[in-house]
Amino acid sequence: MTEISFDIDAYFARIGYTGLRDTSLETLKSLHLLHPQAIPFENLDPFLGHPVRLDLASLQEKIVARGRGGYCFEHNLIFMHVLKELGFAVSGLAARVLWGQPDDAITARSHMLVRVELDGRTYIADVGFGGLTLTAPLLLRPGLEQKTPHETFRMVATGDHFRLQANVGGDWRTIYRFDMQQNYEVDYSVSNHFLSTHPTSHFLSSVIAARALPGRRYALRNNRLSTHHLGGRTEQIEIGTAAELADVLEGPLEIAIPDRAAFEAIARQKKILEA
Repeated sequence: MTEISFDIDAYFARIGYTGLRDTSLETLKSLHLLHPQAIPFENLDPFLGHPVRLDLASLQEKIVARGRGGYCFEHNLIFMHVLKELGFAVSGLAARVLWGQPDDAITARSHMLVRVELDGRTYIADVGFGGLTLTAPLLLRPGLEQKTPHETFRMVATGDHFRLQANVGGDWRTIYRFDMQQNYEVDYSVSNHFLSTHPTSHFLSSVIAARALPGRRYALRNNRLSTHHLGGRTEQIEIGTAAELADVLEGPLEIAIPDRAAFEAIARQKKILEA
């Protein structure tokens, strides 16, 4: 079986990176900022009933060649391939999402993040958490408030796990909890299969997309587009038709819709514009 090689030059062109190809913290920070600005978070494949494939060839074809985005497994797996290609010491982790849930809720390990070992320190990288995607790696140091190009984050050690929190409007809100148990592609494949095919998964019934840009974030859920500006100001618009929704996806979110006519028809069928 022929091993697939990673075309890192094409990836760098996709995100607009022209810097050094070393294993420095500055390189890690630069890549971590550029990736979520160039590659949007989006769930159009499961929404349209298309399979979500996590192998390297599929990730390169979808994200690099076709200008698409993806959700956490796709973002963080391809980002981990990039870091490995450069020589970073990386491994995959899994998290239980707590955004919108009580802090003591027990949710499934449905999110992926990346552990990076660098200069004797451990960093957390995560370029795939939608509307609150990190735009910088975080040092794994509990209690330390860490500014990023967007929000300020911190990690809290609680028992056998850590909680990632973001300062949103002056309040610390928990995003997810994770531990340091290494996860592998086979682990993510199980979660990915559920999230992309099970009828109860919100990725099948809703359109979710996000993109981070200098000074602001876009966050789309069904018929509502929110623009969150640094400093706390938020603007929201209600989207009235499937065609307008497709325009938003292709416009500010810069998502290449695989079949616009089919997307608009399914959006009307699932009645997401009435949400």
